Amino acid sequence: MTLITPGQHCDDLAKALPAFRRSAAVTERWGARLAEALGTGARLLVAGNGGSAAQAQHLTAELVGRYRNDRPAYSALALHADTSTTTAIANDYGVDEVFARQTCAHGRPGDVLLLLSTSGASANLLTAATEARRIGMRVWAMTGPEPNPLAAASDEALCVDAAVAATVQELHLVAVHMICEAFDRELEPRNRLGAVPEDTV
Repeated sequence: MTLITPGQHCDDLAKALPAFRRSAAVTERWGARLAEALGTGARLLVAGNGGSAAQAQHLTAELVGRYRNDRPAYSALALHADTSTTTAIANDYGVDEVFARQTCAHGRPGDVLLLLSTSGASANLLTAATEARRIGMRVWAMTGPEPNPLAAASDEALCVDAAVAATVQELHLVAVHMICEAFDRELEPRNRLGAVPEDTV
């Protein structure tokens, strides 16, 4: 494997960024749809492997906690974060079932499953996508270059056109933040209307 310099790393990111900017419409749409779904009691389930797991957990932290400004908490679960459950399922049912079984347990019609994968070919994510669609959930994917199996198995996909996995993951993080921006922007009028006047607290 050829090692690259820090400058080449930045060059890879800069090369992928112009095409990625066209994904803004997808992140805007997802953020608005999440605001509608989670704002009426639905739940977001998220999963990924390795670095993609970290990106997925970053998103749930922003929704349960906050992104920029204070607001109510919303339901979002990173399926890989429960180590006892994931290892028990892997041991008893096989690694391919670790996310599908949790999706079956936690997912409901109207919920959203977001799956992150640089390759778009992870078997455990594909199995979860199939299970989510059986339940009646919406399935979204963030992947590397298309075509790939996970994008094809999802209702919508944001595919980063970059040859290097690190670049894909870095732009997935940007996409996570763009989704959070759109989510908060959509909810801002509702949160403002529901705010308690300061002189009554």
